[in-house]
Amino acid sequence: MRLPRILAPRVTASAHCDLPCGVYDPAQARIEAESVKMICEKYQANTDPEFRTRAIIIKEQRAELVKHHLWVLWTDYFKATHFEKYPQLHQLFNEATKLAGSGGVKGSLDPATADKLLQKIDDISKIFWETKKA
Repeated sequence: MRLPRILAPRVTASAHCDLPCGVYDPAQARIEAESVKMICEKYQANTDPEFRTRAIIIKEQRAELVKHHLWVLWTDYFKATHFEKYPQLHQLFNEATKLAGSGGVKGSLDPATADKLLQKIDDISKIFWETKKA
C-alpha cells in the first residue's frame, strides 16, 4: 500500500548520530581493524579456496567499517580547535583511511599492512582521549 502523497515524507535524512549523540570512540575502528588483521592471518594459514573467498569478502566489509568509523570521528567529533592543537591530525586520518582502503588492507592480505592501520588508529586514539580530558 502506498501512502497518499500528502503523507509521504518530503525530506529524507541519514546520519551516524547527528543529534549529536556524543558517543564517539576510536575503539570501534580498532575492533574492525583487529578483525581485518585476524582475517589476514587466517587467510594465510588456510588453503581452502571457499574459505579464502569468504575471508576476502568479510575482510573488505570490515575494512569499509574501519573507514566509516574513522570518517565519523574525523568529520563529526573533531572540531577546528582540535585540528589547531594537533596539526598532524588531518594527516593521520588521511593515512589511516587510505590504509583501510584499496591501497591498504582492502588491497592486501598481509597482516603487516593491518598492523600499520592499527598503529595509525592508536595514534588517533591517543589524541582523541587527550581531547576528552580537556
